[in-house]
Amino acid sequence: MKILVFGGTRFFGKKLVERLVSAGHDVTIGTRGKTKDDFGDSVKHVVLNRESRDALFQLAKEEWDVIYDNICFSPREALYAVDAFKGKVKRYIYTSSLSVYSQKGHGLVEDDFNPKQYEIVIGDKEDFDYGEGKRLAEAVFFQKASFPVVAVRFPIVLGLDDYTKRLHFHLEHMKNHEEIGISNGQAEIGFINSDEAARFLEWVGVDSDVTGPINATSNGTYSLNAFIKMIESKTGEVALVEEVTDDVDDSPFSIEKTYYLDNTKATKAGFEFDDLREWLPALVKDILKEN
Repeated sequence: MKILVFGGTRFFGKKLVERLVSAGHDVTIGTRGKTKDDFGDSVKHVVLNRESRDALFQLAKEEWDVIYDNICFSPREALYAVDAFKGKVKRYIYTSSLSVYSQKGHGLVEDDFNPKQYEIVIGDKEDFDYGEGKRLAEAVFFQKASFPVVAVRFPIVLGLDDYTKRLHFHLEHMKNHEEIGISNGQAEIGFINSDEAARFLEWVGVDSDVTGPINATSNGTYSLNAFIKMIESKTGEVALVEEVTDDVDDSPFSIEKTYYLDNTKATKAGFEFDDLREWLPALVKDILKEN
């Protein structure tokens, strides 16, 4: 297959490209060119500004079997893609987010946010917060695209290669005996690992005929209390958990209410997710080995 990947030089985007190349696909990656990669001649490189309409129309001079869009954050960027790739792509995979859901307190299913009925407001990513930018981008794709679209809704993605270091935050705070702010320890949260996220993107783009929004998350959840206890068991440290702390000490995972994805749709479509309670403790151990 001839595949275009917007954003493919770090984290799960890089792992997706590695999988696609290993499977023998003809892969082009489009990035700003600021992050070096080691793909060499195994992929074609295009340096571009994803927010430029002209740049997308240049790429639309070719036809694509699949386009993966990991770096669209606004309705205007989505509209540029809809216009540029009309009649030029067979399948468009948009990386979306748990953040499109405003509801909390239960496992979220795809119908809890319907982008086909969401009022479109056009603007740039600076005009909206992250969640609203993703909601509006989905609305544009599903209301205006002439090609099949999948919106993959991921929760927080974790891995050794996570440049945000959100899991590392907890390990470092425990090691330094610093407070960790968690507002509701009973709240349930879910995650997906970067290898699993890349595997899912490959499957949904290349090996399935799924369309529409789809949740992708590991099987299982942790309460934040159980998450902290698991880390304590791996580090041998005692966490100093407080409901109210300085902003710099607030856990990146702190949520006021249960907030996780239900992956039933993807599971019924044939994808096998990893077990959160197996890989997350193993990841904690791997991070500890590195430090």
